[in-house]
Amino acid sequence: MEEFIPNQRYSSLGEPELGVGTVTEVSKGKVQIFFPLANEERLYATESAPLIRTIFKIGDTITDQEGQSLVVEDVTLQDGLYVYFGQGIKMHEASLGAGTVARNVQDRLFAGEVDSLEMFALRRESLYHDYNRKKASVFGFVGGKIDLIPHQLYIAHEVSERFAPRVLLSDQVGLGKTIEACLILHRMLVSGRISRAMIVVPESLVHQWFVEMYRKFNLWFHIFDEARSASLEESAPDGNPFLDDQLIICSIEFLANSQKRSAQAIAAHWDMLVVDEAHHLAWSENEVSPAYQIIELLSQSTKGLLLLTATPEQLGAESHFARLRLLDPVRYNNYHDFVHESKGNKEMALLMEKLSTDQTLDAHEIECLEKLFSKERIAQLPQGHSLLKHQLIEDVLDQYGPGRNLFRNTRLAMKGFPKRIAHLVPIQPKENQEFWIGRSNNEFLIDANQDGATPASQALNFGEDPRLDWLLNKMETIYPEKILLICRSKEKVLALESAISERIRINAGVFHEELTLVQRDRNAAWFADHEEAQILLCSEIGSEGRNFQFVHHLVLFDVPFHPELLEQRIGRLDRIGQKNDIHIHVPYFVGSPQNALINWLHEGLDAFETNLEGGNVLYQEFNQPLMEICREFSTNEKQTALKELIAETQQFQQKLNKNLAEGRDRMLEMNSFRPEIAEKLIQQIQAEDKNTALESYLTQVFQYFDVEMEDLAARTYLLHPSAMISEAFPSIPREGIPITFDRKRAIRRDDVHFLSWEHPMAVEALDKILGTDFGSASFGILRGSEDAGLLLELLFVLETAGEERTAIDRFLPNTPIRIVVDHTGNEVTEDFSADFFNKKLTLGQVSNFIDNEVFVEILLPKMIEEAMHMAEEVSDKEIDQALQRMNAQLNHEIARLKHLQKQNPNIRDSEIQTAVDEQEKLTALIQKARIRLDAILLIQKE
Repeated sequence: MEEFIPNQRYSSLGEPELGVGTVTEVSKGKVQIFFPLANEERLYATESAPLIRTIFKIGDTITDQEGQSLVVEDVTLQDGLYVYFGQGIKMHEASLGAGTVARNVQDRLFAGEVDSLEMFALRRESLYHDYNRKKASVFGFVGGKIDLIPHQLYIAHEVSERFAPRVLLSDQVGLGKTIEACLILHRMLVSGRISRAMIVVPESLVHQWFVEMYRKFNLWFHIFDEARSASLEESAPDGNPFLDDQLIICSIEFLANSQKRSAQAIAAHWDMLVVDEAHHLAWSENEVSPAYQIIELLSQSTKGLLLLTATPEQLGAESHFARLRLLDPVRYNNYHDFVHESKGNKEMALLMEKLSTDQTLDAHEIECLEKLFSKERIAQLPQGHSLLKHQLIEDVLDQYGPGRNLFRNTRLAMKGFPKRIAHLVPIQPKENQEFWIGRSNNEFLIDANQDGATPASQALNFGEDPRLDWLLNKMETIYPEKILLICRSKEKVLALESAISERIRINAGVFHEELTLVQRDRNAAWFADHEEAQILLCSEIGSEGRNFQFVHHLVLFDVPFHPELLEQRIGRLDRIGQKNDIHIHVPYFVGSPQNALINWLHEGLDAFETNLEGGNVLYQEFNQPLMEICREFSTNEKQTALKELIAETQQFQQKLNKNLAEGRDRMLEMNSFRPEIAEKLIQQIQAEDKNTALESYLTQVFQYFDVEMEDLAARTYLLHPSAMISEAFPSIPREGIPITFDRKRAIRRDDVHFLSWEHPMAVEALDKILGTDFGSASFGILRGSEDAGLLLELLFVLETAGEERTAIDRFLPNTPIRIVVDHTGNEVTEDFSADFFNKKLTLGQVSNFIDNEVFVEILLPKMIEEAMHMAEEVSDKEIDQALQRMNAQLNHEIARLKHLQKQNPNIRDSEIQTAVDEQEKLTALIQKARIRLDAILLIQKE
């Protein structure tokens, strides 16, 4: 890797429109470059900077900062900087002027440096692919390695379209809040709307979020903890470690335990802050927790904010208000006003529910609607116009209630969930019953980390365990159906694997925390794809973030103490879109501690067969007495106490469910999912999935760069580079990498990359072509023409030097303009398509032309000049159309927000101002767009 030195010149592979930039600062692992033509500054990691050194060659004309020009005659390197000589003048790289540009494509043609026709065609194709992918309406939604779930896509679309989204994602467990947040982040990052994002989660979820972002969305978030922060400070004592990376995940405990780190995180400023398990942030009118205070300060310095919680109102109205005031402290500044307003929201919610279910409205309800709208409009409703009713509901949802701030979908409103069937398996050993109860008691103490337990390495031997007999029999009974077994610890997994392998000749897959991420992926993939892989033994980590939807049998070899953890285990199979009933098998010894725990979960909560709400509240309320009963369950006294506790639990849960039902906001749920919009999104994404253009394109690119594509299955390959150029694609390791263009296969296989136009590998391929002079000048012969002469195909790019956090590509992505002129300067683009040239042109020698002074000095420059004029006319039209598209969309959105603000105080002034600022910024960028000649093809007609 070349050493970066201040004053060196570089151009960006990913953003060639920025021009030539100057290294202004180099620190450990970072290089800062200023691009004067675009007046832009970029900060890159030195190990992966998409930069190419700009070195001017003999014959190039360069200019210094005083405006003095020099035609390069010789080049030397001194102390890492180039020195150029010509006409008796010496010009250092450090003194070059801002207007100095690298040699252009016509210079390559004049010098006879032409590429093959195939290379030119690949460059042309790359330009159009890059343009089409960026202007796609679902750009940012296609690349996620996820099922296309309608309500998730609707929420992600609604939120990511906003200029400063600050929302609470509060779907029920199993509906995919994490996926919704990831979709929003991914779309806003790849579209350029944001560049710095921070995810703050409980310590136990840090790894899960990291894996989710990387495996499903190809986003590499850096995990920050005290060790990493201290290490960064050693290399830059005066710096802020949180400025070292753009995408960061850290735990709330890490921030709350260090005033220094929390202050640094707040000072770093973020475009988007994501906070999971937000209901754990304690707040009341009288007391505020340190964690809440930190998130509040972070949210105040961040434009975008996503709060995630499955229990927005479960902990009471005050707790719910605490979340909302983080989103908008101006709007939610008084708790008592919020409570009063919420009563009015519930009345409107009931009215909307009656309207949506065709119930008759009473006089008071009709009067309420007439106050919001006109009497004439409401009078039309009884006539049965479904369209009018639908439009009225949409308007009410848009204007009334907290729908701008909250999204909440419930299982009651969703379809596609399987039926849970619990199979509780009481086991009464025929012999040595006291021995097995003692073993079970010890196992329980180990799981609970309680004193008095025998070490797991000595106690966990399942060779003669009656539960193992039951498991082996169950495997034989349901073969070849697959079984996912989850238990608490790695030690238990390994002991079970050893016991199974001694009893039967079968490979049992394992999945635990001490395996590397790659090993886990491979074991999960083996379990998914191989017929002989009937069972996967997982420790508790298997219940985090994995999709085992293809499995229909879950064995719980033990039961977790926390109801929410049980729900998380079952949630690996019980997912929206699951097509089969789920069979949950729970073997246990009669009279054991697990017997008591299972009875409480099943009889007290019905936790195995129904989705459980309020698990954390239930755990806090009953965990202590339950554990006391479990430890001595063999006594009659504790068995009686369990029956009483189950009855108490049932009563408590009934009250809890009633409170949750009464707090259910139907209008909020209606606003959280609009099927028509979601269906349109899914159709567009599915069309992109079926399009084989990317597969065809990458096949060409990989073939050219000698990356082998070994067929594995339909639209699925193993990529591995040849030994000669293993560094051509750094993202492809020497041992190979499996990829697929099939979404369903990618979802089933964690170890297979899902390629779309948003995948880093596709972006890398485009950069490989467009970020260099690959195919930028070429020559060909067109035989069989009626008349002799010359043609010139020129590929221009209309581009903007886009600022970060501005999604200019929505309205004016880098736009290719293809012009073909003949030797007289007349345009003949319509007569010669790109496909025609690809099929008809043959190789030829360009030397006869470049040696001709008339051609080089007069004819060719004249042809280029005429083509430039034509391209400028096209670009003027593109600029006008882009301005019209942008103003039409933003004027409509700004007017809509201003109108809604009169009825709905949830519309923030800052949101409107952000939209206005965005419009002004986009207008300036579009108006400054300029064309650049990107590639040139000279054609001799014979």
